Amino acid sequence: MVLAIGCDFQDVRYDTPERGKRGPTRDRQADSLFGSDGLNLFGLGKKSPDEEGGAVGSAISVNSFLWRASLDTIQFMPLVSADPFGGVIITDWYSPPESPSERFKVNVYILDRRLIADGVRAAVFKQRQDSNGWVDVAPDGRTGTELENAILTRARQLRIASARS
Repeated sequence: MVLAIGCDFQDVRYDTPERGKRGPTRDRQADSLFGSDGLNLFGLGKKSPDEEGGAVGSAISVNSFLWRASLDTIQFMPLVSADPFGGVIITDWYSPPESPSERFKVNVYILDRRLIADGVRAAVFKQRQDSNGWVDVAPDGRTGTELENAILTRARQLRIASARS
């Protein structure tokens, strides 16, 4: 049993009477609440390299190729949020110059640390302007899939380029 007294969080172990000891004993080799290696936040301090381009020892906790490829692919759209810990990229509304009465918004979700086809999802939202303002419209069903394929293609290019250098 570990007992914390006051603010001095030291391991104090009470042996059972069956062992023939009384009172507290200090065990310097005892594991802490977080294990023998302590608390490791966000994978920082790991020494082993990660598979498939994950970024161990950095702030990104998703596949680095998918992350970079996602940012490259939607770089023409204004970003609202980019969360490398959760693997979520959210854009602001973007109106293409050729159709100013339409606008698009994209959310990209990186779902895996590996570079796999199921590792990225894209949600595309579309609005069209009418006399009442902006109205939600269903985008073409292939738009999200085409965006995911573009991200995967760019991620493969980045991976090949990194293997050459």
